[in-house]
Amino acid sequence: MADRKLLAVIRREYLERVRSKWFLISTLFGPILFGGLMFGPGLLMNRDRSGNGAETIILLDATGQGLGDRVATALSGGVSGSSGSSPRVVTVTAGPALAAAESLATRAVVGDSVKGYLVLDAGTLASGKARYAGTNTTALFAMQRLDRAVQRELLAWKVEQSGVDPEVGRQLAATNVSIEAERLSKRGRGGSGQVNFFAGLVVALLLYMVTFVYGLNVLRGVLEEKQTRVAEVVVASIPAQRLLLGKVLGIGGVGLTQVLIWIGTSAALWQARGPVLSRFGVDAAPFALPDVTATSLALLLAFFLLGFLLYASLFAVVGAMVNSEQEAQQAQTPVVLLLVSTIVFAQGIVMDPETPFARIISLLPHAAPIVMPLRMTVTTVPAWELAASLVSVALGALASLWLAGRIYRVGLLMYGKRPTIREVATWIGRR
Repeated sequence: MADRKLLAVIRREYLERVRSKWFLISTLFGPILFGGLMFGPGLLMNRDRSGNGAETIILLDATGQGLGDRVATALSGGVSGSSGSSPRVVTVTAGPALAAAESLATRAVVGDSVKGYLVLDAGTLASGKARYAGTNTTALFAMQRLDRAVQRELLAWKVEQSGVDPEVGRQLAATNVSIEAERLSKRGRGGSGQVNFFAGLVVALLLYMVTFVYGLNVLRGVLEEKQTRVAEVVVASIPAQRLLLGKVLGIGGVGLTQVLIWIGTSAALWQARGPVLSRFGVDAAPFALPDVTATSLALLLAFFLLGFLLYASLFAVVGAMVNSEQEAQQAQTPVVLLLVSTIVFAQGIVMDPETPFARIISLLPHAAPIVMPLRMTVTTVPAWELAASLVSVALGALASLWLAGRIYRVGLLMYGKRPTIREVATWIGRR
């Protein structure tokens, strides 16, 4: 009978939220966001590459060495405009003539006849510094290509000045070195290191976001029942501890459902990424996804569930102790800070997951649900560390549930005033 009541609470909490319009909206928002991240950069870069006649630039060459003509040749059909076009080169002398040319170029930019102008002078030859002013400075691909063109042509000019054959100098300047980092694990090759880097951050942020959002849902659910006096009726038919467990598991199931939907739709979008981008003339750069096994998925699921139990119980305690949203915003601060402390070090940990700090923090109960899955994604974690971390968070979740149950059974039926720390301690010690 008790198990039926627990299942009834879980079912109620789950269906009440899954059937809401906000669940549908937030669930649809995930694939839209992921689709934008998958398709947006490629389409924007393709648009940046193709350009049009309006995206021309002016090269103000005050070097006296023809560097502007060389850069213009390198940029022909690139950031300067459509294929076959070339930026206009204005050869001037340093001093007043250059200042006057800059003034005219500025007017042209303001008048929208060109996108910008690049100044090449003696400082460019000496230290490699050039100045660019325009309306398209936020076009990262264009700026990177412009930077590379100036760098290569300047290097080629310096090599030629040293007496090397011009063609040899140009070949040396055009040499590119690209290192592809591939992760190796005990199971073999594990894909691109950069992919694992970003995948680790995505896993950590996803676990953090779901735990935070649905933990707050637990808090609001408890507070709503307390304010509407529904808790008095419910507690009369089921023990408060079981009510708490049912609420946590039901809302946690909603979060898990949403994550699984996001993962499924993201996988489908990824499969469609290549064909869709190819229709727009964009070559989708292929790369291997992180190596994910059934064991890894099971561990990620275990860390998520245990971590959610830990934090949802703490949020439920806050909801049982307060009487209004204003009080809840203040009282939830310690729990929120505890959760936030697990994500602030995410970037440092994903860059070097083998530091003593990363290994220690991944064993702490409050941080393990976020940090250990992060480390698992980017490196091979020893089995004993995984086991210790899992045991740590499991013990933390059990302790949190026990503590929350002691406070929840009393605080849920208290109205009118916020309890003191001494009163809460009394509730915990009460049998």
